[in-house]
Amino acid sequence: LPAGQWILGGDWDHTLWPGQPLPRREWIDSVTPSNPVFISRLDGHEALANTAALKAAGVTRTTPTPSGGEILHDANSGEPTGIFKDQALSLIGGAIPEPTAEQKDSALARALAYAASLGVTATANMSASWSDLASYRRMERAGRMTLRVYLYLPIDGWRAVAETIQATGQGDDWVRIGGLKGFMDGSAGSRTAYFFHAYEDSAGYHGLLQNAASDMAMWIGNADSAGLQVAVHAIGDRANAMLLDIYDSVAKAHGARDRRFRDEHTQHLRPEDIPTLGALRIVPSMQPAHLIDDGRWVQQRIGPVRIKTTYAFRTLLDSDAPLTFGSDWSVATLDPLVGVSAAVTRRTSDGKNPDGWVREQKITLGEALRAYTAGNAWAVFAEQQWGTLAPERFADVVVLDHNLFTMAPESLATARVAVTMVGGKIVYRKS
Repeated sequence: LPAGQWILGGDWDHTLWPGQPLPRREWIDSVTPSNPVFISRLDGHEALANTAALKAAGVTRTTPTPSGGEILHDANSGEPTGIFKDQALSLIGGAIPEPTAEQKDSALARALAYAASLGVTATANMSASWSDLASYRRMERAGRMTLRVYLYLPIDGWRAVAETIQATGQGDDWVRIGGLKGFMDGSAGSRTAYFFHAYEDSAGYHGLLQNAASDMAMWIGNADSAGLQVAVHAIGDRANAMLLDIYDSVAKAHGARDRRFRDEHTQHLRPEDIPTLGALRIVPSMQPAHLIDDGRWVQQRIGPVRIKTTYAFRTLLDSDAPLTFGSDWSVATLDPLVGVSAAVTRRTSDGKNPDGWVREQKITLGEALRAYTAGNAWAVFAEQQWGTLAPERFADVVVLDHNLFTMAPESLATARVAVTMVGGKIVYRKS
């Protein structure tokens, strides 16, 4: 590897290590003396930088911590340990060279092929960039798009998004600007999800807000005034409650219309907040595959009471919330069948919950499939084009090698895609 070239990626998970220590830059400095390293925890809300990366970014012990982020420092020396969380990630990320158009297009082509092999025919690309949009459009012009994509751009740039749509439209049936994406908090895995009560294993610590509630209210209000759909990341119960309050206030202030506000993740909810999603038709956009991992460790962080409404699929559906499922790839697997299995069985990856983790929140196979299909279409205003098999709808079809309805629930994830068809064209066939 040439000196100076960045090493990126990661997906480390310290909860799998003895004692669960967070990594430190000295662990990797000796083997990466000439290459900056910035490798993420699997949830994307914290990352480890080596000393070369700190130098490239100009980060020192006196670098201020950005609002909504955290820089960990050594208790004795005061030097950064190499761990950066949420809004502090940009301190290092800003020093990483942008990939070229050729590199982005090559990566996108591989991602499209992988998605087709898993039967993914449409996706909401959250936290997309303008360069992502350009790459998708180049792929479409080349006739190489094999799924439909709805891009959600950063919410603080709402004005540029509104002006672009006014000038050129949202896009077409293949590549389309879906709306805007914002962040309330971080993740439970990185201890940055924002809760009403403190973490059970971190006395007095409640997590953090990535953005001030006043900023989020302003951006969401402006976006709604411009007629844009809004999707916001919220994981902790307090972050979710604050987001639902903002959505409610904006809807009341601006009057009735078909908004389909999205709550991305909706992982930890207070029982009293759940009916709001159904009443206001706010989309709980959830990723069942996350619970396979979270179920191993999250109770030690939030206790036995709060987990009762963690990944509350059953209660949300019973409250008439318009549930939709996705992957959060590359944070979790892209395979929808793993997610279907997770929603139906709620078995965790450590094998310690064979009857299901918080099993009261299990849903049926039919309900899980609907959340992955018709639910997704409704969540992007596309229910008249795809999401169900009906006359005049797009011929987006996935054929599996097993009938899921005759399989044992614990075997659902072993089914494989035989054929993927998008727009009437076969884009994947199992060899």
